[in-house]
Parts: sequence; structure tokens; C-alpha cells
Amino acid sequence: MSVIYLLLSISIIVAIAFFIAFIVSTKRGQYDDMYTPSVRMLFDDELVKEKKETN
Repeated sequence: MSVIYLLLSISIIVAIAFFIAFIVSTKRGQYDDMYTPSVRMLFDDELVKEKKETN
């Protein structure tokens, strides 16, 4: 029974460590998308043309 408590506590510690790593990487801009905003204007025209063709 003590093994279950040990494994449970270790898994909670690992989960908290991954959560903290996720929060830190998000705050530092790890997941910022630098590519899409620069090419979004190229694809907007195609969406407008498709809407006009369907009307």
C-alpha cells in the first residue's frame, strides 16, 4: 500500500513540474506564431474571391 502512495506523490510532482514548464514557456513566447501573421494577407484575398464566386 505504501508503494501506491509513493507512486501517487511522484506522479503529482511530475505533473506539477510539467505544468510549471508549460507556464514558463508560454510566458516566454515559445508558442508565439511568427509565420502566420506575415502570410495571412496573402490568403485573405483568396477567401474574399471564393465568397464572391459563391454569391
